[in-house]
Amino acid sequence: MVRPRLDEIILLQFLEIAVTFNIDMKVLLIDDDLDFVHIFEAALSKEGFQTVASGTGEDGLAKAKSEKPDLILLDQVLPDLSGNDVLKTLKADDQTKVIPVIFLSNFSQEELVKVALNEGAVDYVFKYQVEPKDVIAKIKEVLKV
Repeated sequence: MVRPRLDEIILLQFLEIAVTFNIDMKVLLIDDDLDFVHIFEAALSKEGFQTVASGTGEDGLAKAKSEKPDLILLDQVLPDLSGNDVLKTLKADDQTKVIPVIFLSNFSQEELVKVALNEGAVDYVFKYQVEPKDVIAKIKEVLKV
């Protein structure tokens, strides 16, 4: 029986980790609820995602350009702009229009949900109906990882 060498075992373990964790994938969270942000930063980091957070729409728009995230989680209710206004601005800008946006909000007014989806959001998830692991599964599905 041939036993693998220690360096082969270490390389295989590293490759397994690299496949399990989505190295170099970045998620921007635009939400003013700090507790929510901390929970999702921890959950995303545990899965290997890099995270960047913003508590306002304007700052989120700036970070979308400077940080170039692979995906944005966006709240509908922000202190300065509505989530739909942020989405419209993102989709109108050549630098950010291709970034997938998932709304993650407690605000579930049917008309705003329709507008968000029509303006280019890939999904609209209600915070009170979802666990972080479900959102991470959705992110992986959208990013095809």
